[in-house]
Amino acid sequence: MLESVKEVWIGWVGTMAEPAFWMQLAILLLAGTAAWALQRALERATDSKTGSGEQSRIWKLALKSLERILFPISMLVGVLLGRAVLQGAGWPVALLDIAVPLLLSLAAIRIAVYILRKGFAPGPLVKASENVISTSVWVLVAFHLLGWLPGMLAAMDSLAFSVGGNRISLLTSVKLVLTVMFFWVMALWLASVIERRLTASQHLGSSAQVGLAKFSRFFLLTLAILIALDMAGIDLTALAVFGGALGVGLGFGLQRIASNFISGFIVLFDGSIRPGDVITVGQKFGWVQELHARYIVVRDRDGIETLIPNETLITTEVINWRYSDPDVRIKIPVQISYDDDPEQAMQIMKQCATSSSRVNSDPEPSTRLMQFADSGIALELRVWIIDPENGIGGVRSEINLAIWRAFKENGITIPYPQRDIHIKSGAAAITE
Repeated sequence: MLESVKEVWIGWVGTMAEPAFWMQLAILLLAGTAAWALQRALERATDSKTGSGEQSRIWKLALKSLERILFPISMLVGVLLGRAVLQGAGWPVALLDIAVPLLLSLAAIRIAVYILRKGFAPGPLVKASENVISTSVWVLVAFHLLGWLPGMLAAMDSLAFSVGGNRISLLTSVKLVLTVMFFWVMALWLASVIERRLTASQHLGSSAQVGLAKFSRFFLLTLAILIALDMAGIDLTALAVFGGALGVGLGFGLQRIASNFISGFIVLFDGSIRPGDVITVGQKFGWVQELHARYIVVRDRDGIETLIPNETLITTEVINWRYSDPDVRIKIPVQISYDDDPEQAMQIMKQCATSSSRVNSDPEPSTRLMQFADSGIALELRVWIIDPENGIGGVRSEINLAIWRAFKENGITIPYPQRDIHIKSGAAAITE
């Protein structure tokens, strides 16, 4: 490689004394400056499109797509025009001949990486890595077009050391990293495509969609790593030792992680808990927002999101308010004085059940006389609500307020706790 670079350098030094070299360099500088000016103008036009309409979003997306290829394409047009002028005048154009395929490859790589990025979910890491990937690939293509790539690969392969009977070189390490990255990216892209197709399916439930999407992502990533290691020349049988160590780790330190992971797939595939369900786990009540491989996200009415491990859902009691029937019965206890008519109170309580619009009329509300308690007669109003996911505290409050007002209007008393005290001795001491 050093000899080829030296030869190229000697050739360039020899051509620097010729006027044709400086003419070609001037054309490259002019074309690059004009392309940079067009790029800046397009960026300002893109930033000025701040509208919220559908046409504005489409126009801004089109401008963002054009930004990727505007610089190399506009510079390529300038180089081609300059090359045509120099060829017409009989000047050599060797430098411009090298610039043309380099600019074409830069435009093709940028648009290819941009299309690939659009297949992934938007994120800062994906956007930041776009330029890095484009530049890295273009450098490799440029070395290939200049004829330096074989020499560079040979130099990288010469930087090696041996471990036992295995030879590890810089070239092998770079190939391993690049191969793993390539198959990892392709696995993520394919997994996202499968997830979108599953989400759009009308024949699968929400839990089945999430379960299949998570399983496909895990399977594709595992397969990508195995294929990449095999293509990089690493013997997969050498992973047997790693697999044994991993098994020991799972048996000791990673036992809970493995349990949560397996429990997550059980929850996903048995359909007991689905996104949107309202559940109660211990003292936690809320809506299931997301199902993950290790935990689920539950959001309560205060906006607090709790991450509950999947193992907890398998080993403890979970109330699913919408598992098979969304209707839920609420019991509202009330006490009245022994001086009041319980039948009249029960009729009033039944009428007050309609004070809440969330109470279901079928089955209709009912009342019961539960017991003759110490302080009064214990009654109970039983109502069915149609939307327990909105909570039951509001329904209780509305009905209790209605009962309080109706009892005051009809002279029915809600008694205080009462205790009768009988003094059996000590009366004679008081009279003395």
